[in-house]
Amino acid sequence: MLNRGRIKLLLIALICAAPTVAAYLAYHFWQPQSRVNYGELIEPRPLPEGFLGDRQTQGTKLKGKWVMLTVDSGGCDAYCREKLYALRQVRLTQGREMDRIARVWLIDDKQQPEAALLADYDGTALLHPENTALQQAFPAEGSRRDHIYLIDPLGNLMMRYPKNADPSKIVKDLARLLKVSRIG
Repeated sequence: MLNRGRIKLLLIALICAAPTVAAYLAYHFWQPQSRVNYGELIEPRPLPEGFLGDRQTQGTKLKGKWVMLTVDSGGCDAYCREKLYALRQVRLTQGREMDRIARVWLIDDKQQPEAALLADYDGTALLHPENTALQQAFPAEGSRRDHIYLIDPLGNLMMRYPKNADPSKIVKDLARLLKVSRIG
């Protein structure tokens, strides 16, 4: 039978070693299931040259800004209109930070948008890429038209939101990015 002194010594050693053992086990074997962001992080990839400006007048407005981008037809169905509305509202809810955000509608066909639609979403930059390289830069599960993409001020595609994304969660993501970002 162990005497009292040895039991106390073993308890003290166990208490001191327990945090180290727990930290080792947590670091190597436990993977947290939660995350802070709503959008799906994408491995950052630079967009094709010329997307953020130099040649296009609209492109120069995009330099140094966070860009929310939607890919859709010029015909713009009901879901397209929902996305354009969400982009506008998400930007407006950022308050004084909204000047750091730009909205872009990448039209992936030859159709021209209605004049009334353009008036409703004034301030949304329109891009008509001549080649498919720009369209191919946006990864998609299903169709590119299902997502809203987020591009950082350096011109890297970095996040994608799912189909029927919740605008209030996008607002939280953007607010967090704008708060911690030193660029754009």
